[in-house]
Amino acid sequence: MVTPAPLAAVVLAGGASRRMGRDKATLEHPGGGTTMVEYTISVLAARCAPVFVIAAPGQALPALGADVLRDEVRGVGPLLATGRGLRAAAAAGLERAFVSAVDMPFLTTAVIDELAGYHGVDVVLPWDGRDHYLAGVYRTDLADHIDALVAAGERSMRALAETVVTQRVVIPAGPALANVNSPADLQQQIAG
Repeated sequence: MVTPAPLAAVVLAGGASRRMGRDKATLEHPGGGTTMVEYTISVLAARCAPVFVIAAPGQALPALGADVLRDEVRGVGPLLATGRGLRAAAAAGLERAFVSAVDMPFLTTAVIDELAGYHGVDVVLPWDGRDHYLAGVYRTDLADHIDALVAAGERSMRALAETVVTQRVVIPAGPALANVNSPADLQQQIAG
């Protein structure tokens, strides 16, 4: 068995959570006993180090076993925050990072392991009928490219994936890639 190359992790926790009506990062995890951000960090920390959490300015978070970085600009979407996290991971000496949304209550290390095995590309995304941009492996040297995209007015992760070498890995549909954007989504995931 080949030992996977080291990965940093970037958790995007500073979203507006408009459809949820409250901060998703501090929602109680459906399994109970922890918040969504704490759960996400625990999964990522099992395979990745260091772990960076990108939070909104002034966003209240519990004490976390991760480095918390604050977004400098609010409301521009995940692309800018991804760039910030990748730059921090590069400064920590890592060439790749697993970028994750904070709202994936059933994310597993198996997803990370599956994607980490692919090399020689800029981005590795899981695909189960659609791209999951916020559950992928990204080269940390993409931070400057992201800055250029943002300066050109781009805000979507799709813009990044379409302008670099991206590998899509088929992963069977299931709860590991599900995210929760609204109270109805959360109830559906709990009902399972």
